[in-house]
Amino acid sequence: MRKILTLVAVLYSVAALAQTGKPPTVGNQPVAQVKPAKGKAAAAPNAKPDQNALHACLDIDDGTKERLNCFDAVIPPTPKPKASKAKAVSDCRFTKEEDERLACFNGFVANLPKPPKT
Repeated sequence: MRKILTLVAVLYSVAALAQTGKPPTVGNQPVAQVKPAKGKAAAAPNAKPDQNALHACLDIDDGTKERLNCFDAVIPPTPKPKASKAKAVSDCRFTKEEDERLACFNGFVANLPKPPKT
């Protein structure tokens, strides 16, 4: 019983020491800590969308809600009351009507160059 109690006390103290609040280091250099992005919406609004993901959406049947959902997952919609004509694929997110947004995505993605196969 004493051995178990001693083991628990040692493990507890080691765990307490590990939580010092200092960032972990390797060779006196702080370890880079990467914070996860909060979805695709965390990307800058003018950032280029992932072409491979957009091309993958073309594999879904045309004119379906699933294809629009695929495009919306890559470029989340942010409708504006008066959306102007899209000049880039990322501008399609401003179109409020789903059919018009799908047609906008289809028009741009169909003209994108095919990504190289890896």
